[in-house]
Amino acid sequence: MKYLFFILPLFFWSCKEDPSELIEENTESGPPTKAKQSLRAYADRMVRAQLSIQANEQFEMKIYRAQLDEDGIEDAIITVNRLDFAMKEAAVSPNAAKRADLGFMGNFNYFFFFDGKLDMLSPPIAIPSSPLLPLNVQFENISSEKYKDILIDFRIRNASYKDFYTISKHTPRRIFQFKNFDGLGTDQTEAYHFEFGAGTFGPQKNIFVMEAKLEELPKGADKNTYIPKVQPIEKIKYTFFYLEQEGKYATKDSK
Repeated sequence: MKYLFFILPLFFWSCKEDPSELIEENTESGPPTKAKQSLRAYADRMVRAQLSIQANEQFEMKIYRAQLDEDGIEDAIITVNRLDFAMKEAAVSPNAAKRADLGFMGNFNYFFFFDGKLDMLSPPIAIPSSPLLPLNVQFENISSEKYKDILIDFRIRNASYKDFYTISKHTPRRIFQFKNFDGLGTDQTEAYHFEFGAGTFGPQKNIFVMEAKLEELPKGADKNTYIPKVQPIEKIKYTFFYLEQEGKYATKDSK
């Protein structure tokens, strides 16, 4: 039997990375780490070191907390958006206008996994996307009812995508990817929402890609940054199930 794996070809975007990056945080500190620091202070110090952040750069850092593995201890996802750096880099490039039109695409959105039990931060994971909008993180019980998996939304011009990650051996591992919407501001749009149900082959839930209707782009709105409403339609477009041997989600080939 043939299976189709939906990992969309998004990552042809690339950008020469400067050793300097950026970060800031606007969330509560939370409980102290073993080093007697707040998670905010620990993350700020470690992320700056891992990304070689310059002191004069502006940035945004957010912390999202949840139990993300089966050890029973709270973990966190830390997102980093470096729009200021992206714009400054584009300003000195020979194709500044083109890069602005493309939404400053490149490796300017990152996330880190903080392992609550190990009291450690993972290496940075870049999500090539537009830094005009930061990553958005949600959690869902997909792999298990005992802990959460990670859903990360990101933007590429007038389209939005969702990555699904699970924690495996203290490391985020991507298991699925699909569009939230595409074609914003055009006559050819598509939009989806996601529901979850009992797994076909194991405890991992099936992912139902449901059809949806995309809000029209308001007059004068920027297609690269406007966040449209997605109106759910209770019609299943695809059903994806987890294949243990592949370590990711697939759907049956209709041919």
